[in-house]
This record gives sequence, structure tokens and C-alpha cells, in this order.
Amino acid sequence: MAYVPAPGYQPAFNPPVPYCTMIAGGLRVGMVVTVQATLPSKYNRFAINFACGQEDTSDIALHMNARYDGRDRVVFNTKQCENWGTEEMKKEMPFKSGKVFFIMFEVTKNNYQVSANGAPFFEYGHQIPVDRVTYFQVTGDITIQELAIVGNGPGVKGGLVMSGAQSDLLPMMGPAYVNAPVPFSANIRGGMIPKRIVVVKGVVKPKAKGFIINLKSSFNNEIALHLNPRLNKNTVVRNSFTNGTWGEEETEQVKNPFKEGEYFNISILSTEQNFKVFVNGCHSFNYAHRLWNLPQVDKLEVEGDATIVYVFI
Repeated sequence: MAYVPAPGYQPAFNPPVPYCTMIAGGLRVGMVVTVQATLPSKYNRFAINFACGQEDTSDIALHMNARYDGRDRVVFNTKQCENWGTEEMKKEMPFKSGKVFFIMFEVTKNNYQVSANGAPFFEYGHQIPVDRVTYFQVTGDITIQELAIVGNGPGVKGGLVMSGAQSDLLPMMGPAYVNAPVPFSANIRGGMIPKRIVVVKGVVKPKAKGFIINLKSSFNNEIALHLNPRLNKNTVVRNSFTNGTWGEEETEQVKNPFKEGEYFNISILSTEQNFKVFVNGCHSFNYAHRLWNLPQVDKLEVEGDATIVYVFI
């Protein structure tokens, strides 16, 4: 079963490099862009661009260039009218060979706030208006595991651009909850009605025993979906809590995708009959509804041995 993201969320799993995608509706303040990647066996440099078009001559609002030449550093710059500006430089390299690294760009009113592996790394002030940025590009010596553009939802200038499959899903309104503390709780506006998706991007802590994601009713605290990866038992438990009792656990799964110290991306789609759960872009399992009043399922909880990168609803 192919994963289809809802409008407002643009993920890509294991895409080829060079990679170029249009930012549906254009870039705006409040959006988040993430890249999870590794270095190939041979590497010299890679680049990430927030561009004003897909042509080689297009202006580039933010060019981030990791260079490995014995003086390892990360360079930031802007290109306007085919001329590069003055380089800004960070003389440290958090993107190491043999390790998965994670880059996050948060678009603020004044700058791009760049994080590396969960820690603040650099701030780059806007030199080109954000609303001119329409493409996101990755080039060079890098292997992308996952890339996501988060928060380009309704209300953006020019409206949404979506595929036919996306048009059958409810838009994700946002904003994203970034680096939120665990335990975490957030309201789901309108509840988990059919066609709604929630996304949890995180990291399993080292030596983790397990963590929990609940979709529940704030009205009566019943739990429609209790998702519990148990690392110490190498299983993923699903259950519901209704009428004051837990139901029968479900554990059947082809593969446990959760590993200590590794990133995960969980996407939960509500349908008329069940919750369809995708992990890292792959369909993992379905969970038939046991609590049928889906508009009342209006709360998302995350707790346990996991760190949140972002939650998007």
C-alpha cells in the first residue's frame, strides 16, 4: 500500500540525488524543512538550496554547502542575478561519515534557523523574500533517507498544489510542534475523522524499553489507538482502552521498524473502518476501529523513551 501524504506535508523517502521538488504553495514563515541523510563511501561536498526556480540561473535564497577538503566547514550564501554574495561560514562539521545526520531548517520572520542533529547550528538572515522561494534542492555527495517539507498548508499565497490522491485527504493545518518535550500532548481539531492524518517524527532513545503514542478522547479518556513499540521485547503492541478496560492486544507485524538510537516517522491515517499506520513511508499495519465516535478522538499523546523531532496534525 503506497503512502500518500495529506496536503500541507511533503515527505520523500530514499529519493535519488540530485533531488529537486517544488514547494507546494511556496515557502512561508513558520514552515520547517528536514533532511535525514548519510554520506556515501566517497564524498567531497554536498549542497542544500532554497531556490526561486529550478533553472541553474535561478536566484538562491539560502545555499548551504558542506565541504570536506581537509578544512571541513559548512558555508552559507545567497545567489542573486547569477552572482554569489559574501560567504558566511561555520568552521565545524556535524555531518560525519558512517553516521546518520539530521538537518532542520525553521523559517522565521528574520532568518533560517538551522539545527544539526537536534542542536542549534546556524542562523542565516533573509536576503531574498521568503515568498519568492518555490523550490527545494539537494545535490552532491549525500544519501537521503528522508526529506520533509512541513507546514505548507491552506492559506499560503497561490493556494495548494496537490495530486489527485491528496485531494481525497484533509489538509494538515499545522503549525508543527518542533522539538517538543516528552511526555507530549496536543489537541486534534475536529478529531480523528476519516481522511485525517497525524505525523510523529522522532528518535528512539538509546537503551530504550519502549514508548507510547495514544489517540484518545479528552471527553472520557478512552483510547482509540494505543501504539506501543516495546524495544525490550522486539514487538509493537496495539490496543484500545474503552469502558474502563483494555481490550485484546494486537502484535502481528511483518517487521519491527523501531531500533534504539534511530529516527522514525509514524503517519496515522484515519479511514471509515480503521487506522492505517505507516512507518518510515511504508505501510506497517491496520487497526480496526474499536471506538467509533471518531470526532471525539481529539487528543494525541506521546510518552516514554523517545525524543520528538516534530509532530504535525
